[in-house]
Amino acid sequence: MGLFKKFVNQTRKPEGFLGKMMVNGMNGGHASLADWGMSYLSDISPREMVELGCGGGRNAGELLKKYPQANMTAIDYSPVSVEKAKDYNMEMITKGRCSVKQGDVSKLDLTEDKYDLATAFETIYFWPGLEKCFSQVARILKDGAVFMIVNESDGKDETSLKYEKIITGMKCYTAEEIETSLKSAGFSEVKSYHHDQRPWITVIARK
Repeated sequence: MGLFKKFVNQTRKPEGFLGKMMVNGMNGGHASLADWGMSYLSDISPREMVELGCGGGRNAGELLKKYPQANMTAIDYSPVSVEKAKDYNMEMITKGRCSVKQGDVSKLDLTEDKYDLATAFETIYFWPGLEKCFSQVARILKDGAVFMIVNESDGKDETSLKYEKIITGMKCYTAEEIETSLKSAGFSEVKSYHHDQRPWITVIARK
């Protein structure tokens, strides 16, 4: 496997030196996408939030700023990402508003019916079965809570489909596929938004 392929494969589960490089680039590289997605969060006042696949922790930090009354639980599969996210959000951790944990979205070890908002930025590409994982998210959300998914790929753009072929375990989904899986997992009022110039999508569902 060439160096480039080894590096881009770190998007799934960052490990070692290349993984640290990947995580270091995630916070800045995905910032515009994440902020665009978060602009669709309206009319909610969460008290407990969970960020699934938190990467370098930047988005968890932005959500804590956006909702100063809320606490954040940030989860990632990768120990490298967990350490980076802890460093990034150390002030909020010290204040007791944030915790960062290693976890698997297909079997979330979190309290049921606890969270008002769950977010997933640039991560569901690697989840082992959307309906199974979405059901896990639904389990930990309160009734009426919001689940937001933000993807750089709309499942149709050539660039992402090219990466899908070289990154192990990656699957790009269309908004329609995501909506169908969300509804099968028990979510309702599913809405999707597509960027007017880029293949970015945001999907928001209520439990």
